[in-house]
Amino acid sequence: MRKTITLIFITTVLFSCTNDDNYVPIVSGLDQDLKALLMNTSNEEGLSYFVLPRSTDYRNIPQDPLNPITKEKVELGKLLLHETALGRNPKISKMKATYSCASCHQAAAGFSSGLRQGIGECGVGFGSNGNGRSIDQNVPIDSVDIQPLRSPTLLNVAYQDVMLWNGQFGGTGTNEGTEGNWTNIQENFLKLQGVEVQALKGQGVHRLFIDDEFVNTFGYKEMFDDAFSDVIESERYSTMNAALAIAAYERTLLANQSPWQLWLKGDSEAMSAAEKRGAIAFFGNGKCYECHTGPALNDKSFHAFGMGDFDDSATAIILDNPGFENVKKGRGGFTGKPEDDYKFKTPTLYNVTDNGFYGHGGTFTSIKDVIEYKNNGIPQSTDVIIENLATQFGTIDLTDQEIADMTLFIENSLRDPNLTRYVPEVLNSGFCFPNNDEQSQSDLGCN
Repeated sequence: MRKTITLIFITTVLFSCTNDDNYVPIVSGLDQDLKALLMNTSNEEGLSYFVLPRSTDYRNIPQDPLNPITKEKVELGKLLLHETALGRNPKISKMKATYSCASCHQAAAGFSSGLRQGIGECGVGFGSNGNGRSIDQNVPIDSVDIQPLRSPTLLNVAYQDVMLWNGQFGGTGTNEGTEGNWTNIQENFLKLQGVEVQALKGQGVHRLFIDDEFVNTFGYKEMFDDAFSDVIESERYSTMNAALAIAAYERTLLANQSPWQLWLKGDSEAMSAAEKRGAIAFFGNGKCYECHTGPALNDKSFHAFGMGDFDDSATAIILDNPGFENVKKGRGGFTGKPEDDYKFKTPTLYNVTDNGFYGHGGTFTSIKDVIEYKNNGIPQSTDVIIENLATQFGTIDLTDQEIADMTLFIENSLRDPNLTRYVPEVLNSGFCFPNNDEQSQSDLGCN
């Protein structure tokens, strides 16, 4: 009887495998292939090389030695980044307290803006994920706080030591030796890392203002006292300490609940078979890992892929025409070195689909289109120097199936679906956020 049962079982399996047109190879085989690739692309460290820590695991989150992460700083920074009452230094008085850092970096858009071109002061509306924000037509255009490049995400910023597409913010590590270019970035001389410098510099650039009046009026005094008890009270309620708190919070914004992260931690069912094939293409034939590596899937380097800029489109607004040529040059516009021209910092790929615009100039609206663009190797920009183009541009030769699978991997496996855990329920001011203009209040259900 046992032999008969065994024969029937084997016959059934063979019949199923040879006659089912939809038969999919055993997923564990894909797991094994992917794990082998990861071993080869991680200096033999394996899966752990790509794992993001828990957001409360401060010891294992990369941080600035001059700004150790504490629970008190994170709780304060979480509120300050979203606090529209901090918008106290507008060019247009009626815009006071209508915008925040999160106007261009909010969770619904993957901590980006939801727009091709982020708008701070003089923006109105929110839409569903920031996509409904537009310029107030009743203000002078030169009063609008509008960004010259696509607003990068704040997710996983702990894994970079410089900030902005050209990496100009940050006074250590990557920027050592660039001191001659810090004339307009005196904050770099404080020797803080990029996350801290951006949080400090950004308050002035984006017309945010903090002082004793702010902390007393809106109930932040006790939180500053708890977070900075080692600072004398006369210096405690400052732009500097607000920046350190915001930066500490930003460093905890980790996409550690994405399916990819769950798979790395042992959940073999977290990704579909197609997504696993996409990961194999990503870490294999696609050579994506050569730039997108480590826990945040980004290196600390700059690469040229010839993507277009805002001045390639009639729909974008360029307020600084004389300075925009340097913006377009990316890293080269900061360092002044021709070999750095048109190179931009490698972005993290987590939750990129939440924003909907891709490339430093936001010239793509489809992840698949970006992959095909890199595969085909025909630059959008007519300015880019051919010799500066990344070696991977136009040389990866992916198949249509690999492109389709990789698209699924980036769109689904690299998307953390629960970023709202990083958003406060209410601000100390009680104001609407991330925007507080009348249209945003309506869009966000604050009124």
